Amino acid sequence: MSNVPLLSVRDLKVHFTLPGESMLPWAPHRVLKAVDGVSFDVLPGETLGVVGESGCGKSTLARAMLNLIPATSGSIVWQGQPIQGADKNAWQAVRKSVQMVFQDPLASLDPRMTIGRIIAEPLRTHFPRMATDEVMHKVRAIMARVGLTEQQINRYPHEFSGGQCQRIGIARALVLSPKLVICDEPVSALDVSIQAQIINLLKELQAQMGLALVFIAHDLAVVKHISQRIMVMYLGRVVELADKQALYADPRHPYTQALLSAIPLPDPRRERNKTVQLLHGDLPSPINPPSGCSFRTRCPIAQPRCAAQVPLLRPLTPQTQAACLLA
Repeated sequence: MSNVPLLSVRDLKVHFTLPGESMLPWAPHRVLKAVDGVSFDVLPGETLGVVGESGCGKSTLARAMLNLIPATSGSIVWQGQPIQGADKNAWQAVRKSVQMVFQDPLASLDPRMTIGRIIAEPLRTHFPRMATDEVMHKVRAIMARVGLTEQQINRYPHEFSGGQCQRIGIARALVLSPKLVICDEPVSALDVSIQAQIINLLKELQAQMGLALVFIAHDLAVVKHISQRIMVMYLGRVVELADKQALYADPRHPYTQALLSAIPLPDPRRERNKTVQLLHGDLPSPINPPSGCSFRTRCPIAQPRCAAQVPLLRPLTPQTQAACLLA
């Protein structure tokens, strides 16, 4: 695996301006900080897991990485070329190499199109002069790779199960032979047994095609089986970034520790005797986040200085970075 990043994101922010609380035209606007200064690299061939509670900014980050949502500030560098703020043509060229698999497998497919047309659509968009025979050859080849049969090519999305629809979405993302695929909670809407099949399929395809993956989930147990590095987000910020082995063996941030303690254990005796670190209260509003450390209102070890100082992501070991004043 090369140490030269395929994708570099630095201090990325995505803020949304909302109407004033009273909804009157003269009321001051509010700012929702969905992503608030996130930095990371994705190396060729690796899987970076992104985890956190619902509402922490994971999906917004994924869409901002592809300019599906405009970023407020920060930089995105693809293979050494800055693309943040680039024009439509530059982004179009990047999207040949960066594709996305969406969370809801059925909602992400056009119900009026056959799966053959759905999978062929990226080829028609990026290579409009490609011959129809060549397009269909590529469609059939990628269908076979993801476990779909040629006989299904003229069926419609409603004729497939959720797991099969997600295979169609994966085929559509891979038909262009991209270098990076962003998977936005691709298994959260599926049964547990189907989740395992889709994760194993992604691992197989990654090995065969040399893909890099950004795998977004809200469950640390899911990302453990596919990721080499894991990034934990809370309220739009990265609170911990570590190698998989280091994070599961020795989590440094209290939020990561709480997420790991909630993972069910297969041994009933160990499950009954384990200590669960409960988080009190709800996730604060990103419109009005706490001062200082955004996690301090739920943190079991918070101190007065946590309210005054914003912790920066800093290296604690060669494998682990954490944004905690007390780590």
